[in-house]
Amino acid sequence: MTPQDPLSQLKDIHLPASQSWWPPAPGWWLLGLAALIALAAAVALWRRRRKRTLWRREARKALAVLESRATASDDWFAELNSLLKRAARQSYPSRHPETLSGTAWVEFLLDTGPGDTAANRPVVNAMVASTWQPRAYGNPTQAIAFARRWLESLP
Repeated sequence: MTPQDPLSQLKDIHLPASQSWWPPAPGWWLLGLAALIALAAAVALWRRRRKRTLWRREARKALAVLESRATASDDWFAELNSLLKRAARQSYPSRHPETLSGTAWVEFLLDTGPGDTAANRPVVNAMVASTWQPRAYGNPTQAIAFARRWLESLP
């Protein structure tokens, strides 16, 4: 018997076949699924928030239209008060602001409004009173400024 070299009996090293990119490993499937769920949740939250604040955007547009045709007429002040009541109904539905008028409406605007109540009182009184007075005496510029601050301060 002839001794053979043990190394000669070894076969060449065979490298494994290269890994293909498809199908991905289960971890990548889970990561993709999690990303899709997160994206769907983000879109749903964005749509819900956008729908919930639609009234605010419409109120800003209506206020801009009112500002563009600001006149010291009782109709103009009535439209401004109507706009503020619609916005108040959206922000404070449990307080039923659409039923308020006169002093109660003034107090509601001052209670829920921004800034100093004493400084805003003459503007709000003139704005609300001009709605019913035969001759409007409110200042449209001040009324628009108050309405804009009030709309921005709503929850």
